[in-house]
Amino acid sequence: MTRHAQTTAIVTGAGHGIGRAIARKLASEGAAVAVAEINEATGRETVDLLRQAGARAHFVRTDIADAASVQAAFDEAAEQLGPITLLVNNAAFTAAGDLKGMTLEAWHNEVDVNLNGTYHCIRAIVPAMRQRGGGGAIVNISSVNGLRYFGNPSYSAAKAGITNLTLSVASEFGRDGIRCNAVCPGSVRTENITWAIRQQKDPQVFQKLARWYPLGRVAEPEDVAKAVAFLGSDEASYITGAVLPVDGGLTAGMNVMIDEFILESRND
Repeated sequence: MTRHAQTTAIVTGAGHGIGRAIARKLASEGAAVAVAEINEATGRETVDLLRQAGARAHFVRTDIADAASVQAAFDEAAEQLGPITLLVNNAAFTAAGDLKGMTLEAWHNEVDVNLNGTYHCIRAIVPAMRQRGGGGAIVNISSVNGLRYFGNPSYSAAKAGITNLTLSVASEFGRDGIRCNAVCPGSVRTENITWAIRQQKDPQVFQKLARWYPLGRVAEPEDVAKAVAFLGSDEASYITGAVLPVDGGLTAGMNVMIDEFILESRND
């Protein structure tokens, strides 16, 4: 496909998992991709994969919690690949936990990376998009945790903030031709540290989670990447301010509750 042949994208947190899948999907559709990642080894590994597949790609080391780092990285990406037309705010982090045991430092760390980091990236890209006059697209990776409470309170609060920030950007900059949408994944099978710890405790964690999802499985990173590729393309040229669950139906209804409580009560 060449749907993104005219796209120059920055994908944050593209060194692994969902971010790498997004970068590969965009590149496979013709995009030039800047890999913005704090981990240089994994970021450069993604760039190598993209280049091996024939894509134009460039690595920029980026700490999204640091506004100056973001601006410098985005300036470098534009210098190397050309004006950025698509920003994918994917980089995220959670240490999990609950409010009872959470330290002030832990709360601020998650909000600084997830919410403030997303804001830093938007703040860095919007002026260039407006000045260029051709608009652009922003896709924020939020979460079902930003729509409902599924644990991880600081992460959930930050993701809810991203969802609302999406609406603000869509509303304020729509007349500049800038579209902003959010994707809200449910559980995604990745190799991140949180899932690795959970799998060490319970190797069947993904199979157990699947029963909560109407589609009967957790997502693969590519499921999220497909949604991002669509929202970032001209096929979605009249879509802005959308908050799209990519969650296998998790937020549509509680199948387990229906099966184990409501239907059983009907049979009594």
